[in-house]
Amino acid sequence: MDSSHSEPQNELVTQQSDLMRTESGFRFRDLNKNGKLDIYEDPRQPLEARVEDLLAQMTLKEKAGLMFINGAKVNADGSIEDKPGEPGFAGAAVTQIDAHKMNHFNLWDLPGAQTVAAWHNKLQRFAEQTRLGIPVTIASDPRNHFTHNIFSMQAVDFSQWCETLGFAAIGDPELVRRFAEIVRQEYLAVGIRVALHPQIDLATEPRWPRISGTFGEEAHLTALLTKAYLEGFQSETLGPQSVACMTKHFPGGGPQNEGLDPHFEFQKGQVYPGRNFDYHLIPFEAAFAARTAAIMPYYGVPMDQTDENVAMSFNKAIITGLLREKYRYDGIVCTDWGLITDVQMPGAIWPARAWGVEQLTQAERVRKALEAGVDQFGGESCPELVIELVKTGQLPEARLDQSVRRLLRLKFQLGLFDNPFVDETQVPQVLGHPASVAAGAASQKRAMTLLKNANQTLPLSGKPRVFIKNIDPLTASRYAEVVATPEAADFAILRLETPWVPVETKNPFAQGFHHGDLDFKGETKAEILSLLQAVPTIVVLYLDRPAVIPEISDLAKALLADYGASDEAVLDVIFGKARPEGKLPFELPSSMEAVRNQKADVPYDSENPLYPFGYGLSY
Repeated sequence: MDSSHSEPQNELVTQQSDLMRTESGFRFRDLNKNGKLDIYEDPRQPLEARVEDLLAQMTLKEKAGLMFINGAKVNADGSIEDKPGEPGFAGAAVTQIDAHKMNHFNLWDLPGAQTVAAWHNKLQRFAEQTRLGIPVTIASDPRNHFTHNIFSMQAVDFSQWCETLGFAAIGDPELVRRFAEIVRQEYLAVGIRVALHPQIDLATEPRWPRISGTFGEEAHLTALLTKAYLEGFQSETLGPQSVACMTKHFPGGGPQNEGLDPHFEFQKGQVYPGRNFDYHLIPFEAAFAARTAAIMPYYGVPMDQTDENVAMSFNKAIITGLLREKYRYDGIVCTDWGLITDVQMPGAIWPARAWGVEQLTQAERVRKALEAGVDQFGGESCPELVIELVKTGQLPEARLDQSVRRLLRLKFQLGLFDNPFVDETQVPQVLGHPASVAAGAASQKRAMTLLKNANQTLPLSGKPRVFIKNIDPLTASRYAEVVATPEAADFAILRLETPWVPVETKNPFAQGFHHGDLDFKGETKAEILSLLQAVPTIVVLYLDRPAVIPEISDLAKALLADYGASDEAVLDVIFGKARPEGKLPFELPSSMEAVRNQKADVPYDSENPLYPFGYGLSY
């Protein structure tokens, strides 16, 4: 088959094709081009009949494999074979299909989009030759934000927009819907069918490292944007042109004690000193109304909120009682990554995020999560544990069937059984489309938030002499005369990032999380203030968390915040080629003492904030 064109999953060899009767209806029976027998569901039958027909044919091992999703490596040449020398820590999908009967994978670092599309088609053809020919479902974390954040994947060839905090700053649901529709087309072009987003946690604890992936700290604004986001990705009804969303992290992961993230063992639990648990559910209620295809609980332990202090995916009161029974949610529930097995890292062991059930064996953790109500295990490739539980009588196979039905149903809804392939010739037309690139760049500018503009300093005019720091000189030279010292400058333009403090740990992944205090300290702070005193300075601050900057705000001539923006986007705003439209999606506290005294589960409650939630000027 020519991989450069869209291919039907089971191309009919009409001379050798007939129909066979099953209890649920008709299924085609074919000899494919390799002379092998293909049996598959008649797409004319109702979806549920197709699900039940396939479920009845599955072995225990095939059911268990369906219940796991893990990373897969895309080789630089687009091949699907296991190549140990290739960079990246994920394994080959084909190995996991062969060994574990898995067919859900997520992608991390990627080569170019054209290569990914070719890899995807090869993988689908490989899956087509397995016993039941169940197509592969490919998932991804966000890829379309201008960011250095650890949770946004490398954005090779994908349009680059502001981060979700920037969308909250703009506050326009139609822009969010347009973003989602464009990203959906880009995902479809390379074969990504499940978005491991949106992240709709509320940023009520300003020290939490994952704030940059949220829509800020206001629940109703988050709910409004969540609805638009899901509509853009999924459409009103899931279908062949949809990308299914796995909305996270139920029931809201923002209120972490001291902002310490529960990816790691040094976390201190998810806390509700303001008794504000229900506030964090408001965005999820919007997601349920928009029929999100899947839900991901977080790692956190909801301290003293349920009958046992165990992490969300092990917590039956959260998954069954709250999600399944109160909200009557019947979509897929997939754990966050790595709850069952430890990970060996360079110089460290990253323990499984089995908080509250650390003493359980791996099989016991799997059983507890399934009994809590989850369907799928993220970041794991150990279906043998599910098989062991069934064979030893600790788990009925009927319990697996409940989850497998949901997982198969989504594959059918997305049209993967009818045609899982992508049209490789369309990749250059979709990825890098000028309108998409321009829309992403415009969002970076619109989201910028003007916090201070003393004496109407901005926008700058003419071609002034500027001293720059943390900006590309070549880009800046298109706007101004770049000089070597502050003394020679009319203005300085200084780009900064919200401070953070690495946690003392041997875990290299944990070292990259932006934990800790939010204020500049010591020599770094003194150097910044010295520049601000030497020359009128425009400070541009990247906010991935709410920075504490009272002295910088006092001395800056103008102060702008961005949520992921190129130097060109920043300079366009500074020189008046674009206007800043953003309003703060969270408050900026006035001191670290105020941060420590605020309640982790309550929005905008620090004492005397430097800039309140929703603040923003313009010109």
